[in-house]
Amino acid sequence: MLRPTLIYLSQKQTPKKLLTGHALGRRMAARFIAGEELEDALQVIRRLDAEGFMVTLDLLGESVQEAAEAEAACQAYVRLLDRLAVEGLNSHVSVKLTQLGLAIDERLACRHLSAICECAARRHNFVRVDMEGSDFTEATLRVFRAVGAPRDVVGVVIQSYLYRSERDVEELLKCGARIRLVKGAYDEPREIAFQRKRDVDRNFSRLMTMMLSSGIYHAIATHDERLIAEAREYARGHAIPTERYEFQLLYGIRRDLQRDLRQQGERVRLYVPYGHQWYSYFMRRLAERPANLLFLLRNVFRE
Repeated sequence: MLRPTLIYLSQKQTPKKLLTGHALGRRMAARFIAGEELEDALQVIRRLDAEGFMVTLDLLGESVQEAAEAEAACQAYVRLLDRLAVEGLNSHVSVKLTQLGLAIDERLACRHLSAICECAARRHNFVRVDMEGSDFTEATLRVFRAVGAPRDVVGVVIQSYLYRSERDVEELLKCGARIRLVKGAYDEPREIAFQRKRDVDRNFSRLMTMMLSSGIYHAIATHDERLIAEAREYARGHAIPTERYEFQLLYGIRRDLQRDLRQQGERVRLYVPYGHQWYSYFMRRLAERPANLLFLLRNVFRE
């Protein structure tokens, strides 16, 4: 029952105000968030870069209600791409389309994503379009296709807990899209999503093999050691070199696994979020693995 409760709380303002306004809340979030300011995030990226990790940087924020907010987010990403290029850091960026105005006007989000992709192309970088709740799945894929940026500039995320994802992967592979495969972090109804972990995992495996065998560079995003081992075994068995895919893991989660994969010669990219709008992201991370909550509380109070 803890997972749906945490997801429910991630959408509520009262606990958000309590947690974000308290030093304890910020200390807990620091495990998963690289700080509230860009300079904080850059410091983290420099360290990870030196350790041999790749990064995808996420400026936290979603579901903006005003066009001016969406424009500000777009410009922030352009400045971010410029800064990454100046410093020569090995980091992509991840964007949520509702942060770029998708809930206001699909054309607005399309215009902003196009601007970010144009900057990424100039800077020889890459933009990953994150997938949000199912209310935005179809619109996100429409905007992704409409932008029409080169496939080495923009990619998209697919969630294995949705029934529709196999069809979506098939269509995306036809147009050469680069996919990040995740399980999914939102509370979706049984009418559209698998409810049992074993079914989500089984679909993840199915989609993963489709992606790895496509010849396109993809990202396998999971902390599930069984699925990671399965991906590595499939790649070895089909002579797929490690240069043709990467594993993606979340900043602050399973650091031991991150290091082990890197030491074993795998390409590892860490999803590093930063910004003031960290509450919803933080709560979803706790919901994905409620044991993280006990871990955080133990360590916070130990300090």
